[in-house]
Amino acid sequence: MNVPGWVLALPHVNGSLNAASLVLLLGGFAMIRNGRVRAHRRAMLTAFGASTLFLACYLVYHFALHHYTGSGSRAFGGTGLIRDAYLLILISHIVLAFFVPILAIRMIYLAAKGRFASHRRWATVAFPVWVYVSATGVIIYAMLYHLPAAWGN
Repeated sequence: MNVPGWVLALPHVNGSLNAASLVLLLGGFAMIRNGRVRAHRRAMLTAFGASTLFLACYLVYHFALHHYTGSGSRAFGGTGLIRDAYLLILISHIVLAFFVPILAIRMIYLAAKGRFASHRRWATVAFPVWVYVSATGVIIYAMLYHLPAAWGN
């Protein structure tokens, strides 16, 4: 069964959304460090939006892929050490990605309530986790869709 082009395009959309989230997170961090509170708020809410859109596209992709192929995932083509590295990145990404929505929603709530001391304390955990998940999302995308040519797939 042929997979429609819109389904095949979703991994690239997802990689772009993860990259956008990463850039927005890092920009938002720089903005708050420079006292630009409103710009920080916009950047972080936009990062949350990009991450939310990523999750929706990710789920649609995997459900659609399963519908058209019978498998909801793409096999990794590498072997040996590169496969071990991929699996380490993937497993840590999946485990930490579970916590991102919880942490992000908590951060948004605290900021909206004006509880900035708590917001800053939570940010010491939430920010690096969210950055790691966004960055490893881009790495996983690259390893699955752009690097296979390097190992012959």
